[in-house]
Parts: sequence; C-alpha cells; structure tokens
Amino acid sequence: MTTTVAHGEATDSPYALSHLDALESEAVHIFREVAGEFERPVVLFSGGKDSIVMLHLALKAFAPAAVPFALLHVDTGHNFPEVLEFRDRTVAEHSLRLHVANVQDYIDDGRLRERADGTRNPLQTVPLTDAIRELRFDAVFGGGRRDEEKARAKERVFSLRDEFSQWDPRRQRPELWSLYNGRHAPGEHVRVFPLSNWTELDVWQYIAREHIALPEIYFAHEREVFKRSGMWLTAGEWGGPKDGESVENRLVRYRTVGDMSCTGAVDSDATTLDAVIAEIAASRLTERGATRADDKLSEAAMEDRKREGYF
Repeated sequence: MTTTVAHGEATDSPYALSHLDALESEAVHIFREVAGEFERPVVLFSGGKDSIVMLHLALKAFAPAAVPFALLHVDTGHNFPEVLEFRDRTVAEHSLRLHVANVQDYIDDGRLRERADGTRNPLQTVPLTDAIRELRFDAVFGGGRRDEEKARAKERVFSLRDEFSQWDPRRQRPELWSLYNGRHAPGEHVRVFPLSNWTELDVWQYIAREHIALPEIYFAHEREVFKRSGMWLTAGEWGGPKDGESVENRLVRYRTVGDMSCTGAVDSDATTLDAVIAEIAASRLTERGATRADDKLSEAAMEDRKREGYF
C-alpha cells in the first residue's frame, strides 16, 4: 500500500516517515542533543526564512516547554526593514531573549571600517565572534545548508571552532550513524547546523506544510531596484545606485535576505507558496549563487570568511 502525503511525497508503508518528516526528526534530534551536551547554546536568528524554519523546529523540539536558548542577530545596519520588523514581532510573540550585535557600533568606535563597496556582510565576523566570546556561548545554531555553497557543503552538523572562532577542516570530526561529538576545549565552541541536509526546495515545502509565516519580501511585490553585476539591488544609504545605474519599478521577490548592498532580488510573479515552490523546483541556480554578491568576491569568498570565524 502506498500512502500519499503533502506536496507529492509518498511512502511504501503507512509507518514510514515522509521525506520532510525525516528531515524534521533529524533536526529535532540535533536540537535536543545540543541541549543535553552544552551549557550555553544560542540560535542565530535574522528573520530570514532559514532561521525562521530553524526556530520553528526548536519550538517543536521542546514543546510544551519554552525554547531553552537565547537568540542572536548580527545587524549590519543595512538589513531590510521588513525583515527586522518580522524578527522583532516573532521574538515578542514567543517571549524569547534576543541579543543584537550591531556592526554600526563597531564602525562608530573605529573597530571596523566601511568597505569601499558599501557591503557590510563581510564585516559581521568580528561582532559575531565578540558576542560569542563575551556571552560565553558554547554552541551556536546556524541555518546554513550544504546545498547553498561549495564551502558549506564541506560542513559537519557539529562544526568545531577554535578559541578565535576559526574553522579548520582538518579538525572536523566524522559523524557516522548521526553520532555528534560536542567535545571542545575551554574557549572553543561548536557551530551547529540542523538544516545541513535540507535543500532550498525542502525548506519551502516544509514552510507550506507547517503554515509558517514569512516576511512578505519573499513573495513577488513591486519594488524600486537597479541593476548591478547582473542583480537587482534595492537603493539605500549603503551606496546605491551610482551614476549610470537607473532605478526601475519591477515585480520581484527575494530568495534569500541579508545586507541590502549585496542581496539581489529576482524577477518573479510568485505571490503564493505553491508558485514559489514551482519556481524553485525549476531553478538551476542556488539561491546564494543567484543573488548574493558577497559570495562572488572571489572563488573562495565563503571559505575565507568561514576560516575567519563567519558561518
């Protein structure tokens, strides 16, 4: 007998887990494993879709109790207002604790300098690592997925970072049979990726199945944008548009959200979850490959940032 479930999933047994159920079960197990192994975990939460799904899984993992972790966001100062508003509303709705590390504070006191291109995403590393050290977090949940970018494809679910928050691929441990080793020396910590084995399509299908709310920026809407390096960017105080870059009003949506200076929109008329899922299923470019300029700075841009302490 075949049992059909949401979004075309099918199993040969009524007792078998569907694809999304298996991913959810793995993520819930990871959250509970961290809760049992570490003293001060924290969840990175930006208000983007992956962190929203991650928080939803954490809420499921510990229900009916409260999530036993705080949240952390590194605010570049150039984040999309719609996303920040959604972040704050979600935190209030679930009575969560949110720590915010502001890149602007580091620029104001001279610890960081603005980049010539106006992009602040690469500036997130120092505020992030400082917050981890100062607040003594020993496990940090991130929403990174292996399908996003080749450097992230190398990640373990438990990614050991040294006392400087740096990533060394030679020190990563095997994770046979889903056994996770959280051992770390004083000053070190572990980055944890519950969505490692998910794809962008999995995330959207899960959002549809679970009726998870998202910022409207993820759906098609009219927006004033200009073209740079093949991407539609939103004008803002970060330094765009420049001479020769004309602003157009277009129907677009965002596949991923980050610093406005390096996150591009895509032409889209997908205003519903089903339309977005159909669009993602037909795409041949990853979301970061299509819309994130900070990953195009060099062939090894993401891996270089990971080595410095970024996710």
